Amino acid sequence: MLEKINLNKSMTKEEYKEYIDSVTSKLALLQRECKEEKIPIMILMEGWSASGKGTLINKLIMPLDPRGFKVYAISEETEEEKLYPYLRKYWIETPAKGRIHIFDQCYYSRIIKERVFDDLKQENADISYDEITEFEKQLSDSGTIIIKFFLHISKKEQEKRFHRLEQKKATAWRVTKRDWKYHSEYEDLVPMYDDMIAKTDTEYAPWTIVEASDKRYATAKILDTVVGRLRDVVEKVKAEKEKSPVSEGVIWQQEKENALFKPGVLTHVDLTKTYTKEEYQKRLKELQARLSILHSEILKKIIPVVLALEGWDAAGKGGAIKRLTQALDPRGYEVIPISAPNDEERAHHYLWRFFKTMPKAGHIAIFDRTWYGRVLVERVEGFCSKEEYKRAYNEINRMEELLTNSGCVVRKFWLHVDKDEQERRFTARQEDPEKQWKITEEDWRNRSKWDQYEEAVDEMVVRTSTTNAPWIIVEANSKYYARITILETVVSAIEEAIKKNKGSENKK
Repeated sequence: MLEKINLNKSMTKEEYKEYIDSVTSKLALLQRECKEEKIPIMILMEGWSASGKGTLINKLIMPLDPRGFKVYAISEETEEEKLYPYLRKYWIETPAKGRIHIFDQCYYSRIIKERVFDDLKQENADISYDEITEFEKQLSDSGTIIIKFFLHISKKEQEKRFHRLEQKKATAWRVTKRDWKYHSEYEDLVPMYDDMIAKTDTEYAPWTIVEASDKRYATAKILDTVVGRLRDVVEKVKAEKEKSPVSEGVIWQQEKENALFKPGVLTHVDLTKTYTKEEYQKRLKELQARLSILHSEILKKIIPVVLALEGWDAAGKGGAIKRLTQALDPRGYEVIPISAPNDEERAHHYLWRFFKTMPKAGHIAIFDRTWYGRVLVERVEGFCSKEEYKRAYNEINRMEELLTNSGCVVRKFWLHVDKDEQERRFTARQEDPEKQWKITEEDWRNRSKWDQYEEAVDEMVVRTSTTNAPWIIVEANSKYYARITILETVVSAIEEAIKKNKGSENKK
């Protein structure tokens, strides 16, 4: 692929000046229109060392309003960043609606580096490419425009540029031993880059190979590509706005006519299960003691843990979380209560705020409500479209797969009570002055949509319970039984992870 590229393409000063004069005003206008239409844009610059990424980024941003973009120069992973899944840092830096984020190298460089310096196996590189394409698809599906450039120069041109940089005191620092290492393996890197481009060149995030020997030609091609992509998307968004909207009544009728997804997961749950007070206290003491020891172990083994608690209102999530945290070192866990997204969070992909709070290796994150709000409350209350919540099942599965691939323990709990038990707990809260704050009109209103929520929970469990990130339906009419079930599950999952960790260490 790269070997067949004609690197002799160039542009005269006169041609370049004429082109730049015509394109800069177009780009500035498109930036304003993308802001008005709330379109987020990611521009990725990859390529050979000394291919001119920094210079070309400067040319690209010159016509833009600096208040509407940000440039990220991606450096070596810090020790802190290595404790998280590697795509987390990029999730966090994804643009909000209407903004442009430009990356000087990104997640692709990391894979090439590991193939050259760490002997990363092809199969592991393929897993990473698969995770990247899924990441880009999720962003694209939510409206982000992704524009990717690979800047290509010959080995001879690269060497010439290295020497030119080294001759000047002000720029010598920019050429490193790693750069010369890459240069010495140029011929071996070509098929690696070919492989990368082939496996991640998609309809929603295509690569544009830029012949970068001549900087004027490279600048023109980049500007032309960006203007073309932004113009197309702005026209598409405006055209869609002009279409006649489907009335709410028609949408409701279409939903009603669709075959309902009713696997009946919750109907078979035995809610009579319970423990006596004596059984509960004995088992609670044993499990908390074991969990306390395991918490120290996962810190030593740097194993991250994510515990996600969902359930009916008043099902006992808070009490269950309290019994978990009583056994944990407060320096090694965080409880993350999830409420409705704020304005900043709504301006990003719905998973953005959750990636920000995922635990680093060795720590535990306990979520009181979760990313499953997309397929529960947002689905039932109409805060997202049917297309969005249907798409979310796979998006969530892939996010959790990203976590478990990086060694994270993920367990998800649905605390299930019946309608009568919920009503008893609501009434008890209303009558207790110290607990009245826990009950709102919204809680009572949600009971009227019990059947819709039950259908949503059934589909959620069936579509997102996986081998490495399973759902555990917790029989929660008895708070004693629910708390013990959750503790037993967490202890068992962490013990299994530690055992696997020891097995992998022994293989090494």
